[in-house]
Amino acid sequence: MIKTTQNRPIALTIAGSDSGGGAGIQADLKTFHSFGVFGTSAITAITAQNTKSVVAVEVSNHSMIRSQIDAVCDDLYPDATKTGMLANTKGVRAVVGGVRNWNLTPLVVDPVMIATSGDRLLDPTSVDVMRTELLPLATIVTPNIPEAEILSGSAIQDLDEMAVAAHKIRDSVGGAVLIKGGHMEEDEVIDFYWDGVTEQIWRAPRIHSTNTHGTGCTLSAAIAAALATKMTLLKAVETGLSFTRAAIAGAPGLGSGRGPLDHWAKPTL
Repeated sequence: MIKTTQNRPIALTIAGSDSGGGAGIQADLKTFHSFGVFGTSAITAITAQNTKSVVAVEVSNHSMIRSQIDAVCDDLYPDATKTGMLANTKGVRAVVGGVRNWNLTPLVVDPVMIATSGDRLLDPTSVDVMRTELLPLATIVTPNIPEAEILSGSAIQDLDEMAVAAHKIRDSVGGAVLIKGGHMEEDEVIDFYWDGVTEQIWRAPRIHSTNTHGTGCTLSAAIAAALATKMTLLKAVETGLSFTRAAIAGAPGLGSGRGPLDHWAKPTL
């Protein structure tokens, strides 16, 4: 028997399962793999869905969420962690407890509240718990426009308002903020980053496509994977944005609704 001693970075995703394979832990694990990072997971909810719709959702018991985190960290301690759909207050607090207990850092928090489709994915009563208990633990928070509006309490219709919202979120939670501009309808997509010292703006032509299911999951997973390889935060964000854009451009066109991305895309490391 050949025994190997090769070390490989490990990343942990704490998120919901997408039976259609385009978002959630499935998208995260595929993204980790593309970065050469070994993926582990804690499932916060099971969804029955495809590219057309979400048919059913069953939220994991909070004690099971915590048990999954504990089991992974006790044996396969992650070099980086990301969170996605957490569903409710008990789920958020189970994650907060695990992050604090195991000192999970760097931590990428995708504050999943509203899907690209407009569906609510977080119980509205849990938003304050996420804002006050989980987000202050994050290395970086990656809201889309509707989520950034909720977190900042500000409307966002242009770049200046993105900047205002990013500064408000940063001031309230302490970590870096990346506001994703995909929800704006302009032909140019603008993503805005602020970490308290460095402000960075990325501009790119919009890829007009219906194959955008799992975009936010893929981006946050790519950032986490890049951080697991010891990349700097700003470089990890830039790499994650580049990977996600390539994944949208190369989408395989599966399903009859909002199709998945191309998770075979090659990251620029």
